[in-house]
Parts: sequence; C-alpha cells; structure tokens
Amino acid sequence: MALIVQKYGGTSVGSIEKIRSVAERVVELYKEGNQMVVVLSAMAGQTDHLIKLAQEMTNDPDPRELDVLLATGEQASVALFAMAVKSMGYEASSLLGFQVAIHTSRLFGKARIHDVETRRIKEELDKKRIVAVAGFQGLDRRGNITTLGRGGSDTTAVALAAALNADVCEILTDVKGVYTTDPSICPKARKMDRISYDEMLEMASLGAKVLQIRSVEFAKKFNVPIHVRSTFSKERGTMVVAETEDMEKVLVSGVAFDKNEARITIKKVPDRPGIAAKIFQPLFKAGIIVDMIVQNTSEDGKTDLTFTVPKSEFRKTLSMVTQQAEEIQAEKVLGDENITKISIVGVGMRSHAGVAQKMFEVLARENINIMMISTSEIKISCVIDQKYTELAVRVIHTAFGLDDDQGEES
Repeated sequence: MALIVQKYGGTSVGSIEKIRSVAERVVELYKEGNQMVVVLSAMAGQTDHLIKLAQEMTNDPDPRELDVLLATGEQASVALFAMAVKSMGYEASSLLGFQVAIHTSRLFGKARIHDVETRRIKEELDKKRIVAVAGFQGLDRRGNITTLGRGGSDTTAVALAAALNADVCEILTDVKGVYTTDPSICPKARKMDRISYDEMLEMASLGAKVLQIRSVEFAKKFNVPIHVRSTFSKERGTMVVAETEDMEKVLVSGVAFDKNEARITIKKVPDRPGIAAKIFQPLFKAGIIVDMIVQNTSEDGKTDLTFTVPKSEFRKTLSMVTQQAEEIQAEKVLGDENITKISIVGVGMRSHAGVAQKMFEVLARENINIMMISTSEIKISCVIDQKYTELAVRVIHTAFGLDDDQGEES
C-alpha cells in the first residue's frame, strides 16, 4: 500500500465529464489498496472568469477580497470531485486550505507556504476516505484566506506530499511529461524519462510551463519524487528526482524560452556607490521580480544599466524607473517588450567546456543577435528579438543533439 498525492490541473477538471473521469482514475488506484490525497485546480477558465468579475466590480480589486473570491474556484472543484467519488460508492472528503490547514505568508495573491498541518488529512485517511484538497490556497496567521499565485496547486501538492511523507507526488496535466523543449515549437522535442531537481528548477524559472518553480523547490528540499504525466493516458511520464552521476553525461537536457519578459535600459547612469540600490529598491518593495541585469563598462563616470522584468510588470516598472532616472540624473530610459529569453539547461555543463561558445555560434549562423547573456553552473540564457524565437529554439535543439532522431533520452 502506498500513500499517493495526485494533482490535477484545470484542463484535467475542465468539465463535469472530466471530473468524473478523474474520480474514476483515483478510485482505481484506491481499490488497489493505496491511500489517495488529491489536489485539484479550478476548472479551466474559472480563475480568469473570477478575475474578470472582480475587475468589472472595480478597477483595483482589494487583494484580500480578491483572494477570497479566487479561492472559490478550487472549492467548487473539490466538492464536485467528492460528489463524483461518493456517487461511485466510495467515501471521500473535500477540504479547503484553511481546513487542512496550509499556513502561508500574508502576501495576498503570491503567498508562500510556511508549514502544513497533517492531522485532519490523516484522520480522513484512517477512515478509509479519499481526500480531496483545494489547491492554490491557504491561510495566514490572522486567519485570512490567501492564494499562492498561478500554478500554486503544484506547490500545494508537493507541500502536502512532503508533510505526509508520501511515496510519490504525481502531477497530472494535459502533457505526457517533461520535454526537451516545447513540442508545439519544435516537433522533434523528446519526452524525458527523468530530469534532476536542479535542471527542472532552471527549466521552470526559464519559461517551461510544466511545473511551478516553487513546487520543484519544495520537492528538492524534502526529496519528494515527482511524476509528471498525462491525465488522459496511463503512459509513464517524467520523473523529477535527485541528480545521479549518469545525468552529467548528457551535455544539455533541454531548451527553454520565455516570451513574457521585457527589457529596460537606463542610459548614462552616474557610476557611483549606492546608485543601483536606489534604482532597484522601489522595485523590490513593489514585489517586482528583476531577472537578468547587465551593466556596461563605465565611461566618463557614466554607465548603461539594462535589466529584464515580467512583461506584466513592464509599464509599472517603466514608470517607476523613469522617476528614479530623473532623481539620479540619468540621461533617459528605454523599454522593449518584443524580446525572448532563450536558454539551454543541463547538469552536464559543470564538466564540459565550450557550451556557451557553441550556442553563440549556432545563433550567429542564423544571424540572430544576442542582446543580453546570463549564465549559471547549469544554464546559459540569451535575450534575442522575439521574432526569431521558433528558429532559435529549433536550431539550438538540433545542435545539442536533442531531436528525437538523434539519440537516447536522458
């Protein structure tokens, strides 16, 4: 008998028929003697619908009340799922985030999980019930309902798996696993049998949509094996696990890209101590995530500073930075939303030289200009013009031997 935590995304529970199908799949595992904890997202499109309702009420919805509203999407999913299970003759119990309880920070809309109580879930499991937990939500220390941000149900599932010491956490979605890159962009992309936590962290942070980055952080910290697989197939998916020695034999494991970033450049910034802190401090306080940062060599006491932010924060950031530029007497501020960050990821980079050079040469052959470069121990990222995204992904994918007709899966 195993304790299995499963998470089903919005497309997996997008209709009554799909919820009933999920219930049948869960019951099948339950009948094999497994204890089942199921985390559900809101039905596909429901969260967007709730946000639209809030925006129709007011242009600036109160963050606390917005979280109360958004949490109802997952509440509907778990209730319907429990009804489906009971209609099949099996016991089930639906629990909301505050009933579990999943304790979080108080940053509405972007709350972080602090700890998870397990008593209530264990009581339900001891009664031989299938437990359905609403994903994406928790409560702060004052008892307010909070939400974890987009993809938060992944984090809920992994956090529960860690707290319950589950045998596995299965993330079921509309794809068959983790691919070497987006199959819709590169038809030759391959599904990987397994990928390390570190590689998955980089892929998630660089634009891969399969797993939410905080869920992978939880999994790595508590050594929770994640199985990413399809809701609509029994086929084995991709295991996200601790790194093994043979993983380093593969130079590059995947190619990721992110079109949801924007670039901001401040020209002729005074090059003296404290200026960078003055520019970025307001952004950090506003919760704006700054990604790549490049500063040019100083000339005559002036330098250019370029950085990237999420495209959704571009206008807000541009306004704040323009004000800061005036205060520090910089020359001007430029912005560009038509960029893509393309990256290669692989633990094999730690022990192989010349990887960056090969990536740069591949892009140069296609006359694709590199605007910014960022590296870590297992990744290299380049910012390019967005119109070259698909071409860049395909040629890099082929150059590093990732096409499905070029070799074995890692």
